[in-house]
Amino acid sequence: MVQLDGKILENREIGPQRYKMALSAPQIGHQAKPGQFIHVRVSKNFPPLLRRPFSVHRAQGQYIEILYKIVGEGTEILSRKKRGEYLDILGPLGKGYRVPQKRGQVQFSKKAPSVTSRISDIILVAGGTGVASLLFLAESISVANPELSILVLIGAKNREELLCEGDFTRLGCRVEVATENGTRGYKGLVSDLLEKFLPVSENRSKPMVFACGPSEMLKKIGKISKKHRFPCQVSLEERLACGVGACLGCVVKTRGSTYTYKRVCKDGPVFDARELIWE
Repeated sequence: MVQLDGKILENREIGPQRYKMALSAPQIGHQAKPGQFIHVRVSKNFPPLLRRPFSVHRAQGQYIEILYKIVGEGTEILSRKKRGEYLDILGPLGKGYRVPQKRGQVQFSKKAPSVTSRISDIILVAGGTGVASLLFLAESISVANPELSILVLIGAKNREELLCEGDFTRLGCRVEVATENGTRGYKGLVSDLLEKFLPVSENRSKPMVFACGPSEMLKKIGKISKKHRFPCQVSLEERLACGVGACLGCVVKTRGSTYTYKRVCKDGPVFDARELIWE
């Protein structure tokens, strides 16, 4: 973890109230792993007081990217930042996805993925801006083990809010989308779309699923993973104060001998879906 002043290289709107920012941050770019986040001080003024957490969307040597949506004062301030300005950044923080590095770390389907088999070695499920950390993950998997087939399921309220479809396609991933109003792809929730792509036969090998998005979506995917018995990692979206595990403001209930609490910022934000107790 380092603290540095990152120079803004780009800050552009890519959708309604959605922005992508590129920052020169070599020390973070070289260290960051998929699923980790940075903590950004959006203003030098007293308000807003707290830093804002953002998943690392991409990390390529000298620079990193974040993807964000305007949801309040902090992200509104961030959206007005210009190229050449600097941001106080802390990172990379948290524990990211456990990425399969070799063939033995993931079960493979016996047949090549197709529309009829509806199975891939890796399935990434993104809800809204939850897509941010999953692109970094897809890029890392493609480099570490290009033999793995990746299916990406992207969900949004409508077609205008779908993000990063082209980025995944260029990586060679198969991409399917779901919109709640039916303006693009499957009409309904992306968690429902996931069930349609899971293997019907219990004799088929199980895909490894990674998900990031709203808590209700992750809760449903957690239940689906338990029902179909496939390995699943979820990246939780929680309000973070300190970002380093000191304030205990972001704890979630997890399974232990009875139950225990873990910090999203320090013990996560990525957890095995089986260890979470969904309230």
